[in-house]
Amino acid sequence: MTSDTHRPLRADAERNRRLIMTTADRLFARRGATVPLNEIAREAGIGVGTVYRRFPDLQSLVDALFTERFAVFLDLAATAAELPDPAQALRHYLLAAARWRSEDRALEVILANASVDTGPVARTRDQLGRLVDGLAERAVRAGAVREDFASADVYAFLYMIGAVADRTHDVAPDAWRRYAEVLMVGFGLAGATVDRTSALTDEQLLDSWPKPLGGQG
Repeated sequence: MTSDTHRPLRADAERNRRLIMTTADRLFARRGATVPLNEIAREAGIGVGTVYRRFPDLQSLVDALFTERFAVFLDLAATAAELPDPAQALRHYLLAAARWRSEDRALEVILANASVDTGPVARTRDQLGRLVDGLAERAVRAGAVREDFASADVYAFLYMIGAVADRTHDVAPDAWRRYAEVLMVGFGLAGATVDRTSALTDEQLLDSWPKPLGGQG
């Protein structure tokens, strides 16, 4: 009986945690990681005390979001590492990670503010780094990419795709695919193709142009 009465409380706590994190995600994407916990609570429609019970400060919330995101990247990299062909493995990770990054408007803010040099966050970062190193090294040894390819190129690839995706998200959400293909071919991945996408139209290019603060212009 005691166990049964506690289950709804655990479910409620997890729902509240998820609501806090999704609300923080949305606010961070719009305004950066300076949004106070009180405002996150108000936006989520839950009590401030509930937020502070789950996340005692803003840093702990940012770190939780980082860990959750990197768990996805870890899973993508681990799945890719199981593929027997080094070129296919690297291509699989690049495209899967780029797709995930293209949908994540708050990732850059979270990366910039997470405690990446300490504790569980650092361990998660290092674990992903080892997997990405392995994917890159296998591809180089197999001659699947240019001989100077390095794991740093994987991160640069995602930075560039993220910049395109963030800028074109509202006007051409699949535009990143075109540039992912260009970059993979540049890395030497033979036959690196994704679903064909067209260049941005003049109208889309103008719509994706930087706007003044406040959305004027």
